[in-house]
Amino acid sequence: MGFASPPTMEGMTSSAKRVLLAAPRGYCAGVDRAVVTVEKALDLYGPPVYVRKEIVHNKHVVTTLEKRGAIFVDETDEVPEGATVIFSAHGVAPIVHEEARALSLKTIDATCPLVTKVHREAKRFASDDYDILLIGHEGHEEVVGTSGEAPDNIILVQSPDHVDQVEVRDPSKVVWLSQTTLSVDETMETVRRLREKFPALQDPPSDDICYATQNRQLAVKQMAPETDLMIVVGSRNSSNSVRLVEVALEHGARDGHLVDYADEIDEAWLAGVTTVGVTSGASVPEVLVRDVLSFLADRGYDDVRPVTAAEESLLFALPNELRRDLKAAGQGTKVRHDAGSLH
Repeated sequence: MGFASPPTMEGMTSSAKRVLLAAPRGYCAGVDRAVVTVEKALDLYGPPVYVRKEIVHNKHVVTTLEKRGAIFVDETDEVPEGATVIFSAHGVAPIVHEEARALSLKTIDATCPLVTKVHREAKRFASDDYDILLIGHEGHEEVVGTSGEAPDNIILVQSPDHVDQVEVRDPSKVVWLSQTTLSVDETMETVRRLREKFPALQDPPSDDICYATQNRQLAVKQMAPETDLMIVVGSRNSSNSVRLVEVALEHGARDGHLVDYADEIDEAWLAGVTTVGVTSGASVPEVLVRDVLSFLADRGYDDVRPVTAAEESLLFALPNELRRDLKAAGQGTKVRHDAGSLH
């Protein structure tokens, strides 16, 4: 992935209207892999291809893939017997794989490899009979999937304020894991309070909050003190997108809003605004950001200045099941880094 030198913002003294544009923003490697998985499955097998839950949490991506023949379902038993089903980037519990086998479904697992890492950690610590304190949001698909790996060992901790309610069997055998898309600051505050209560609390082998979530939050933190209005492009069910608005407001932005599309921007938000910050969640195609920049340029915000917090080059290979079939069909298995087709 490669981390760059410290974040930069050049020439921030002008009083003219301007846009601070976050880098990195938009598609992370896990989202890229998941979206391309659905696109290539549609090309290879032909529609319909079923997808359990939204492949990623973005309205535009889901709608565009639906138009190409993807059918999104909430539960495995909604997929016809023998059909092809793709599991979303957020991961699934083991019982979902069992349900798919019972229906003789052809499965393609597009779970983000960083989520899979958390699943492996949960299984490992459960096998050693640890109590696992999973920091995350109740009902989020990623939390449901991870919890399903070790349901008897996992205790959900939703926020720092929830720590007082946490009880474990053996305070000397406790570890924390987390959902990959959380606020870094809030997660660390939750861990701090957990460690006060359980001094023997173990850390995961490596960061659970994904590199892309951290990098996007870092750029927003750098921009926020200079920003009158932060516009985050993303959907309301996207945890990492919602967090970006929260991080902006916590670090000095005067106002902040989440929008799926440029036409959701309220003109009233721009009243008295000199500097607009723009970023996007990790499941947002770049075309939606370009639309926002065009909207702002039409209103005098045509001085766009990049704020670079990190450089990202990580790519994940497509799921094994799909790569095997693509190779057999003589088709390429390249993962495109930005879904430019999602217009």
